[in-house]
Amino acid sequence: MVASLKEKIKNFFKPGPSEEEAEEEYVELDTTSKETEDKSKILVRPYTIEDFPDIKGILDTLREGKTISLVNIKPLKDKDLIELKRAVNKIKKTCDAVGGDIAGFGEDWLVVVPDRARIYRSKQMEEIKIKGDVKDDE
Repeated sequence: MVASLKEKIKNFFKPGPSEEEAEEEYVELDTTSKETEDKSKILVRPYTIEDFPDIKGILDTLREGKTISLVNIKPLKDKDLIELKRAVNKIKKTCDAVGGDIAGFGEDWLVVVPDRARIYRSKQMEEIKIKGDVKDDE
């Protein structure tokens, strides 16, 4: 133990490396890593709902806020309409909770976006939605 202490003291007082040796030890690091670039991008990801538990992945990515989900609901629509309504309602509630947006795209697709994005709706679609709301209230 005493010998190792003597060696540590000797090494401490040794002269540092020469300039040439110091340059050889220098390593340049790339500060623009692919991971930081990927974290700032939004991913567009397709999903297919065949059963109610299939919505878990959609809900998880929606909560993360980095994924736009394109959801094929046709398999569940053909199988069980009640389960489809339950699944869509669950996705809608989560969407509202995180400030996202959801819309039907055709008859068999949903688009679910996080709070960073909004879904474009034409004036005609907005008018139909408003008229539908009025009819429901009467």
